[in-house]
Amino acid sequence: MAFDGITIASIVKELNQNLTGGRIYKIAQPESDELLLTIKNNGSQYRLLLSADASLPLVYLTDKNKQSPLTAPGFCMLLRKHLQNARILDITQPGLERIIRIRLEHLNELGDLCQKTLVIEIMGKHSNIIFCHENMILDSIKHISGMVSSVREVLPGREYFIPQTQDKQDPLSLVDRTSQDFADKISSMPMPLYKALYCAYTGLSPVMAQEICFRAGLDGDLPANAQEPETLNRLFETFLTLLKQIIDGDFAPNIIYEKKNPVEFSALPLTLYADRESISYASISEVLERYYEEKNTLTRIRQKSADLRRIVQTALERNIKKYDLQCRQMKDTEKREKYRVYGELLNTYGYGVEPGAKSMEALNYYTDETITIPLDDTLTPSENAKKYFDKYGKLKRTFEALSELTIEVKNEIEHLESISAALDIALQEDDLVQIREELIESGYIRRKGGNKKLKITSQPFHYISSDGFHIYVGKNNYQNDELTFKTASGSDWWFHAKGIPGSHVIVRAEGKELPDRTFEEAARLAAYYSKGREQEKVEIDYLQRKNVKKPGGAKPGFVIYYTNYSMAIDSDISGLEQVK
Repeated sequence: MAFDGITIASIVKELNQNLTGGRIYKIAQPESDELLLTIKNNGSQYRLLLSADASLPLVYLTDKNKQSPLTAPGFCMLLRKHLQNARILDITQPGLERIIRIRLEHLNELGDLCQKTLVIEIMGKHSNIIFCHENMILDSIKHISGMVSSVREVLPGREYFIPQTQDKQDPLSLVDRTSQDFADKISSMPMPLYKALYCAYTGLSPVMAQEICFRAGLDGDLPANAQEPETLNRLFETFLTLLKQIIDGDFAPNIIYEKKNPVEFSALPLTLYADRESISYASISEVLERYYEEKNTLTRIRQKSADLRRIVQTALERNIKKYDLQCRQMKDTEKREKYRVYGELLNTYGYGVEPGAKSMEALNYYTDETITIPLDDTLTPSENAKKYFDKYGKLKRTFEALSELTIEVKNEIEHLESISAALDIALQEDDLVQIREELIESGYIRRKGGNKKLKITSQPFHYISSDGFHIYVGKNNYQNDELTFKTASGSDWWFHAKGIPGSHVIVRAEGKELPDRTFEEAARLAAYYSKGREQEKVEIDYLQRKNVKKPGGAKPGFVIYYTNYSMAIDSDISGLEQVK
């Protein structure tokens, strides 16, 4: 979801409710393109984060403080000079533009009341924080010269104005227009209907444009210039209803999750995602902070684990190629018994073969069938027999060697796939430490700094079932072994996805009989923390821990069992309580 004009409208409403009339107590610039304002109002203290980061511009209220540099940047010093103890008069948004204006009142050096404006532009890579007096720019967190932009310079002493938005109209103006005006604009655009909406009107993201089409019961991918008048009228009425929600401040901040991963956020309900989990929050600030925090966590851990993923993937590809080659060689050894029979039959019946013969027919006494044996006409029957026995011996030795090698390589592939699965569920840097240690122990990474082992602080996931039973999920192979063979008792229940890499899941029975619901919830966890989590259903094996064994010399996480129950279940764990 883009940080669109509707999200800005929701933020402006929240900021006005909390900050209007308050005074700026502290001004900090933790990053080169970020401000953190501390504001006191009505006996409470608020922190307002303003970020003009090109990749992630943000505005929201937060409880968290940030470390500031020892020497404040020039822009921060200028704001402190003018705005320290300044009073916030109002916070506004022009139309549905992605712009927030904070109008401030302060005393100048002579003690006279003055007004200044802090403008926050949330426009992707063009985002900026601009400090103005009337329409004159005093300074900005990013300086944009004429060499960078021919449209608008953002420099001290230049006039401030909102850049033109490519013939887009303010959607709030539709309230005073007719459906015909709307239809004329949309029907003239040769593009999908949802795209025509956000290209024609400011402040709409593609997701919100799709939502408007969905609410109107229309396919947003159909061409806009091929729509019937009654269709466009229905779309217009739906759009007006949504605009009325915005004008009335009737916001409902929420985050859409898919299998516990945040996929979208919005200031309004997204009926488009009715089939996914939606969690509502009291404020848009909480939504933004939580959404981007969770997103950043996933992004950061992906970046941190990139080198481990590359090592695992390279080793996996190499072993798969080796295994495929060995399987082809194994297939070739299937001929060995045929060559042995040829040799035996030649020794038995070869006395009747005429010199120079290229083949011999003989009764195969193993199958009672007559077979034709190809011969080398330059060799005697006994020499041909020896030749076939040599081929048999070579293929037999190859078969015996490959029988062991293919098992070893297959086990190595399964081991690497289990490490790959562990990397997929890692959420913190601590979770990567044990995985790295396992790769070191397996010889895929060279240990740095002698033989000193890495410090392990990661712990298994801990859930509580709806019936109050404690459920533990291993994050990697070492934790799987620890959970199964050290933490769990014999009467506890053990769960694992059948035939695919995944976590060991342990339910502490504590001498009680588990309800069906707990079995199902533990199975869902085993499905979710496996390679099969994207499947509609995953088959899960479960049994008491005492029936799970670990063969001698087996790799971490590898176990065997023979008597088990099974169930096919989905991987939806949204209703389960996780213990942090």
